[in-house]
Amino acid sequence: MNREELEHVIRASADLTNEYEFVIVGSQAILGPIPNPPAVFTMSAEVDIYPLQRPELADRIDGNLGEGSHFHRSFGYYAQGVGPDTAVLPLGWMTRVHRVQNMATGGRVGYCLDPLDLFLSKAVAGREKDRTFCKAMLQHRYVTAQDLLALVGTMPIDEAAQRRLKATIRRWSESVQTEDQPPPGA
Repeated sequence: MNREELEHVIRASADLTNEYEFVIVGSQAILGPIPNPPAVFTMSAEVDIYPLQRPELADRIDGNLGEGSHFHRSFGYYAQGVGPDTAVLPLGWMTRVHRVQNMATGGRVGYCLDPLDLFLSKAVAGREKDRTFCKAMLQHRYVTAQDLLALVGTMPIDEAAQRRLKATIRRWSESVQTEDQPPPGA
């Protein structure tokens, strides 16, 4: 998925629901702050999205613009209607979102997660695809371990989970640093 396709999903979601503001929480939220990221970040064909003021309308988005829909078959990408509880996010995340609003969105607004918040939500989810995505974010320097570690205490998870999350961030950061270094003797 690319930025233009994200803008199309925002516009289509707005046309369908007659809502003005949407939140994008999945991997394609990266397209808000980083409109043209490397291919590793744009492999997904889905946008996880919900209307900010009326999240209950996400079911309508999913049913009409979701996987297997006419929209999906026509364009090759789709909207997954999700809810505000889909992603575990640090306190204050809404103050850091990146606004996507232009003619291509029909003037409607898509709030994309900041890379720090996106990383933390994916790290907590902990799937293999999330690990790969997070390590790529570190490798491309879209986030730093220092900034991530500073936000862990604001995550709505218990202390033991916060300790595990910090250890994971440190481990991934060290592995990326190791991968970035040239081989011995090079």
